[in-house]
Amino acid sequence: MTIMNAEATERTFTYPSMDAKVIEDLKKAGYRRIALQVPGGLIPQMSGLVQEIEGGTGASVIHVARPCFGACDPPDHDEMGGAEALIAMGHAPIPNMPHPIPTHLVEMRSTMVNTIPLVNLVVKSGLPKKLGGVASIQHIDLLHPLAAALKEEGYSLQVGTGGKRLGYPGQALGCNYSSATSIEPNVDGFLLLGTGTFHPMGLALSVSKPVWSLDPLQTLIDGPLDRETMVKKRLLEIGRAMDARNWGILTSTFAGQLRMPLAEKLREKARERGRDAGILTFGRLDPSDLVGLHLDAYVVTACPRIALDDGHMFNKPILTPPEFLSAIGDRPLTPYLFDTFP
Repeated sequence: MTIMNAEATERTFTYPSMDAKVIEDLKKAGYRRIALQVPGGLIPQMSGLVQEIEGGTGASVIHVARPCFGACDPPDHDEMGGAEALIAMGHAPIPNMPHPIPTHLVEMRSTMVNTIPLVNLVVKSGLPKKLGGVASIQHIDLLHPLAAALKEEGYSLQVGTGGKRLGYPGQALGCNYSSATSIEPNVDGFLLLGTGTFHPMGLALSVSKPVWSLDPLQTLIDGPLDRETMVKKRLLEIGRAMDARNWGILTSTFAGQLRMPLAEKLREKARERGRDAGILTFGRLDPSDLVGLHLDAYVVTACPRIALDDGHMFNKPILTPPEFLSAIGDRPLTPYLFDTFP
């Protein structure tokens, strides 16, 4: 159920401009060529960003045409055209991910001046009193003010600390919701602050408690999400692949998604179970790249959302590693296990 609040919410969204310190650091370093990568939503602002960086640093800026989905898929050496440094807009750093050249991740944060309409939404929607708070990086600054405001209404909004892949407590990544799983025993449900369905769906598959999605920009709340139906769909996909004899193990070359040791381990697991399996590498995966291969099913060791969100685009079943292990009989079908990147 989606509930929208008619009350106006005072809010601002940081204009996509460079942090002054980033400009200063880049200028001081004396770089002659800087690469700039932005997510798809910022492409219309690209020209202004390029002018700002060039004007502030004196360097030549190369626009990386391929938009990024997250900090996990920075441009490779060839895409950066000899740049000596990289600016990646809109995403938080992944602390345990290495970068081959100096990289500045410029986050974009929304700020909420008035949390009252959001609190009213929570109360009106009848959410549990003990909640876990999770947010996309754009709305991470809202977690603690909202927790304080909810406390006045008798609610507890707990924020957990996740694993080494997360830069902030309460942060949600498409491949890691450990900030939520770390506090799941202590709460009766989760409230995710963000826009769209990408993070709420991932969170719902990662935890067994109910999940509500709160969009601060549109002032609406949705949920609880139908986790049972989502899991049933994944179990059906696993069932489709149980008889597969020839497997393709898909491995990304993106710096933050490369899990070759896992791919090799899955290949050994497949062979132990009497299946054939080969490893295929890719950058950005297009379903047409797999046409003509004599394979029965795939397991993707890159972003799990390729299987979970885009599986319908492939002509063969495509599973995450935990799903694959269930398909070949190496682990039980339930409880359903989300593929969490460490």
